[in-house]
Amino acid sequence: MMKYNFYKISDSKKIRYLKNYQKNRPYVVFLHGFKSDLEGQKPYFFFKFSKKNRLGFLALEYSGHGKSSGLFINGNISKWTKETDILIKKIVKKNKIILIGSSMGAWISLNLFKIFKKQIVGFLGIGSAPEFLEKLMWKKFTKKMKKELKKNGLITLKHGDYEYPISYQLIKDGNKNKVLNKRIYEKLNVTMVHGNKDKSVPMKYSKKVLKIFKNANKKLVIVKNGDHSLSTPKYLNILKKELSLIVNQPL
Repeated sequence: MMKYNFYKISDSKKIRYLKNYQKNRPYVVFLHGFKSDLEGQKPYFFFKFSKKNRLGFLALEYSGHGKSSGLFINGNISKWTKETDILIKKIVKKNKIILIGSSMGAWISLNLFKIFKKQIVGFLGIGSAPEFLEKLMWKKFTKKMKKELKKNGLITLKHGDYEYPISYQLIKDGNKNKVLNKRIYEKLNVTMVHGNKDKSVPMKYSKKVLKIFKNANKKLVIVKNGDHSLSTPKYLNILKKELSLIVNQPL
């Protein structure tokens, strides 16, 4: 049974999180994707990995996600990055950080480098989707959809079996969080893992992320027949192998 906690950021905002406390040890920080939560396979898997390897662990649900408070339509990349920033400072403190960013979580991870770059020693991206709001949503919307979004501030987007309420403020905020034009010169271990059958995010986004890092030990792992989530036992074992290499590879 997982023991979740809540951190009160303000009178109206509580963030649910999962942690494994370790003193003076690196922390694995898992950041989930768009409209996801901590109930999936990956957070639990990485939590168990961290406990077994005597690593600290932190995962959180951004506002409007999972059991955290707030409405999804009021959230955006800036707010979700700030909430992550607050939780890391509260739980991880000054310990070294290994980031795991799944889909949108990789975008938020890249935002965190300007805050924690001296602490971050590793970064594992899973189906990384930086700047997806403009490139994979807005640019593909029809004129009618764009008009409706500007007029009403909201549209409902269907993707597979899911429906996403997309707000205009979310799209506009995404444009304030450009990361692909940044350059990071710190020495760290960076691995992007991407399924070659990912129907949500093209593999080129993982390649673009790798170009940001100029002095890192970096590689791209292409998962044969892999989907966007990479949450089956077979794919989770690939992620575990890559995370182990990041943890144990000397800089």
